[in-house]
Amino acid sequence: MKIVVDSNRVIAALIKESTTREILFGKDFEFVAPDFIMNEVRKYQEEIITKSGVSEEEFDVLLSLIFENIEIISEEEYKEFLEKLKDEIKDEKDVPYIAVSVVSKADGIWTHDPHFKEQEKIKIFSNIDMLRISGKAKED
Repeated sequence: MKIVVDSNRVIAALIKESTTREILFGKDFEFVAPDFIMNEVRKYQEEIITKSGVSEEEFDVLLSLIFENIEIISEEEYKEFLEKLKDEIKDEKDVPYIAVSVVSKADGIWTHDPHFKEQEKIKIFSNIDMLRISGKAKED
């Protein structure tokens, strides 16, 4: 199953060992993301290091390991969809994620950003959705 991963899921995985990190390192999904995601994550590097308590070197290693599991889609591949999809969502920074989902024929976007619920074009998955799909959700 191909899933577009939002930067907020990568940041969450960097901050602490968690369900998000487990999902990203698992083999249940094929992850894709727009090419600017690394810059997006790096913008919050100091905050992530502070919250996680890791060194800069540990941060870099973990970031590299996470991105080994994410195929990066270049803007060249999705830019033709940006204009067509700009009215789908209010936050313009989210449009590339929708465009990558369309161009890569992904099954949806994994995010905890509430803006994505405004649109109806792409299916949105939360952590619990991802766990259920992979069969790893704990029964209530």
